[in-house]
Order: sequence, then structure tokens, then C-alpha cells
Amino acid sequence: MVKKRIKLLLKILLTGAALYLVFNKIDTKTTWRVIQSAHVGWLVLAWVFFIVSKVFSAFRLNRYFQDIGLELPQIKNLKLYAIGMFYNLFLPGGIGGDGYKVYLLNKIHGAPVKKLIHCVLLDRGNGLAVLLWLMFGLMLFLDLAWEYPISLFWLGLLAMLALPFGFYLVMYLFFRPFMASIPVSTGYSFLNQVLQLFSAYFILAALEVEQQFITYLFVFLVSSTVSVLPLTIGGVGARELVFVYAHDLVGIDRNVAVAFSLLFFLITVLTSLSGILFKYRK
Repeated sequence: MVKKRIKLLLKILLTGAALYLVFNKIDTKTTWRVIQSAHVGWLVLAWVFFIVSKVFSAFRLNRYFQDIGLELPQIKNLKLYAIGMFYNLFLPGGIGGDGYKVYLLNKIHGAPVKKLIHCVLLDRGNGLAVLLWLMFGLMLFLDLAWEYPISLFWLGLLAMLALPFGFYLVMYLFFRPFMASIPVSTGYSFLNQVLQLFSAYFILAALEVEQQFITYLFVFLVSSTVSVLPLTIGGVGARELVFVYAHDLVGIDRNVAVAFSLLFFLITVLTSLSGILFKYRK
């Protein structure tokens, strides 16, 4: 219990420090005006695409459950996934969404804890691998000042080629019983991440961003990768910090970038709140 409280305290401190750095780097009044001027129609469309992306993410996890002999109807799986999202975002100091799913499925269905942990690890790992692959893919289209011997294009291309081999090797060495799921689960991951890219695009459209779409989407994927790390509460602060410092590296507008990040977080919050409506029963 003490260890959990210390971890929560560290997360709160890191979240506060990140937000402090962000709000000291931007003009808060300008950022608020940018948010107020956002077109609601585009934001609703962004929210719809985000929700659908999470549906495919839930399907991916259920595919791994099937590999360990746990057959969940998709409607029950979607409810469980929504509960997990709620726990991840609103109860970060406790068991967490993934831990709660493992606890429930072990208690109610008797599924082995070790196998359930493998499922949730693969769910996160597969999503992250596809996220990185798309991020490196966008590097092929970036037009930035780059002073290193290898160009961004070739760096991105080499990473795109290396990632599938690396992921396959990890699966073969540590998760061989799940090998048959690679095509289906990776397909769900692509649908999940591409739909979130569309969601991000619609937020940019709501903010009337007319240039540097590829750059903003690239930074969005970088920030999504950083927010996966369990350093802050729900990724708050970490994502915004990436956008703020991206201003110096890629030339995007700080205030628009932070407004974009906050709107994406708001969509995440609204979606995660659905988990409070459900209760999982056998």
C-alpha cells in the first residue's frame, strides 16, 4: 500500500511539473481563445472516430483472450474495456485498468493470471509497435532541417523495416502461443491507430490549421508514444510537453499545439467516462 501511494505521489508531482513547464511556455489566454474558436462539428467527428478506434482496440484484446481459451462475447468485452479505460484515467494510483481486467477475469471466469497478464502486455505492445511504425512512416514526408549523416527519409524507412522483424522476434521468443494472432491483432492495431490519426486530423480541422498537417500528426504520434509511459496521470502533461518543445524543433505553433493536445485529452476523458456506466458480471 505504501509503495502504491509513493508511486501515485510521484505521478502527481511529475504531472504538476510537466503542466507547470507547459503553461510557462505558452500564452494561456491565446491558447484558451484557440480552444473557444474550435468548430464543434469537427470535434464531434473527431470524438466519433476516437470511439470507433477504441472499439477495434477492444477487439484486439479479445483476440488474445481467445488464444488462452477465454471466450468473451464482444459486448461484454467492450464493457470490460470501457471499465478499464475509466480505471486507467481516473484511478491511476490503484490497480489500474489492465490490472482490474486481470482481476475480474480471474475472479469471474477463472482464467490464469499469468496468461491474462500476457494478454494485456501483448495488447499494449502490439498497439505501440504499430504506433511507432506509423510515426516512422510519417517521417518519410517531413521536410525539416536535419544535419545528421542519415536523412530523415532513410532513418524512417530503416525503422519501418526493422520494427516488424523486431516484433516478430519478441513474439517468437516470449509469446509463441499467441503467434497465430499476429495478422488479426495487428490489423486491429492498424485500424485503431489510423482512426486516431483521423481523429487528430479532425481536431486540427476544428482549429483551422491549414498548413503542416503531416508535422502536427507526426508530433501527435510522438506525444502518444511518450504518454504510454507511466510517468504522469493519464499522460497529462507529458503529451502537452512534447507539443511545446516540438515548436523549437519543427516550427509548429505552441498555443495551437497545446490547444490540440488538450482537446484530444478532453475527448479521451469523455470516452473513458463511459466505463462508469457499466458493471461487469458473469
